[in-house]
Amino acid sequence: MQKISYTRQYENKFSLRSFVLSLQKINCTFEKSRNKKRMKEFVISEVKAETAVLVGLITKEQDEAKTKEYLDELEFLADTAGAITVKRFTQRMAGPSSVTYVGKGKLEEIRQYIIDEEDAERPVGMVIFDDELSAKQIRNIENELKVKILDRTSLILDIFAMRAQTANAKTQVELAQYRYMLPRLQRLWTHLERQGGGSGSGGGKGSVGLRGPGETQLEMDRRIILQRITLLKQRLAEIDKQKTTQRKNRGRLIRVALVGYTNVGKSTIMNLMAKSEVFAENKLFATLDTTVRKVVVENLPFLLADTVGFIRKLPTDLVDSFKSTLDEVREADLLLHVVDISHPDFEEQIQVVEKTLADLGCAEKPSMIVFNKIDNYTWTEKEPDDLTPMTRENITLDDLKRTWMAKLHENCLFISAREKDNIEEFRDILYKKVRELHVQKYPYNDFLYNIEE
Repeated sequence: MQKISYTRQYENKFSLRSFVLSLQKINCTFEKSRNKKRMKEFVISEVKAETAVLVGLITKEQDEAKTKEYLDELEFLADTAGAITVKRFTQRMAGPSSVTYVGKGKLEEIRQYIIDEEDAERPVGMVIFDDELSAKQIRNIENELKVKILDRTSLILDIFAMRAQTANAKTQVELAQYRYMLPRLQRLWTHLERQGGGSGSGGGKGSVGLRGPGETQLEMDRRIILQRITLLKQRLAEIDKQKTTQRKNRGRLIRVALVGYTNVGKSTIMNLMAKSEVFAENKLFATLDTTVRKVVVENLPFLLADTVGFIRKLPTDLVDSFKSTLDEVREADLLLHVVDISHPDFEEQIQVVEKTLADLGCAEKPSMIVFNKIDNYTWTEKEPDDLTPMTRENITLDDLKRTWMAKLHENCLFISAREKDNIEEFRDILYKKVRELHVQKYPYNDFLYNIEE
């Protein structure tokens, strides 16, 4: 009897222990699921894209249609950076206000919209302005709206920082960012205006050995940034020397550079011609690093370079920062100016690119316009009884071809790199142009077989 009671007692203890362990296991499983749920919620909240409000001006120089087009491009930039546009604001003014860019009434309207969205649990992440803002404007707008304020330049720099892959591109982006930041330090460091050293006679606690004019945090940061800019310039100079040496060692080959507005299909043409795998995406500034590949057409090898795309309202500092990247354009023998013909305002894009090329000193180089994306071109046919003047939307692709062919003769071509339309014609024309330049530059080179590598 005693043995049985002991066994029962042991069994009871064992069952109690098992019960406790099972409870612990359940709690552990519950905690894991709860933590997983929390983590999921956290991840979702992190991945959730920021919302953006766009602001633009309608002026004498920039009518309503032009402003709409610029804001469309700004929305595309915001989308590339990872922001979702929820609202646009425009205002008719003679010019931007030096204090708040827009008028007081419009700024109040934007502020009220942000408050309403906040109340509706749809918080606005940022407000993006279509022009470059001064430090004073940014500070005043931030004080009023209480959200993140970006301008066109800072948004482009953000995309550049996201796209930069090589050491060269990262250095150039960092230099451009510091140049942008330098005049806007006051806004960033308003809480650190106090001086680092003593201020005259002093006498305060801890001021022994620190009496003097001192240095404000603002001055200190400005000095640090200027030192950093100097260092980055030195680095870029070294990279520039390396690039120059690389270009000298490429042998007796004609250099062809793909230039054009951003997102016109330069990288797609590069992949098609060179059979390479350059990153190509329907985003602005998908290419930030210059890629050079050797291409052979029939018996003629040449070098093809894919360069960074241009964009309107591009600051001069930004162009200066990307000098080493744009050296491929400067040293090219032939420029292939790629144009997105499906874009509603492709003619202005051509002007922007030509102006940028002129600033780089490349306006006189041999060039050829390649009208890409003919598969995306759309037009609206006019009714026979419609007596209104013909607009840009009523022009057919054949009409455009005849117009530009008559204007540029053999210096233009219409293709679709994605659908491979007219690619063979493109190869033939490119071969003729490169062969002509090759014979002029290297008259004693018998093309493919005796070329120095």
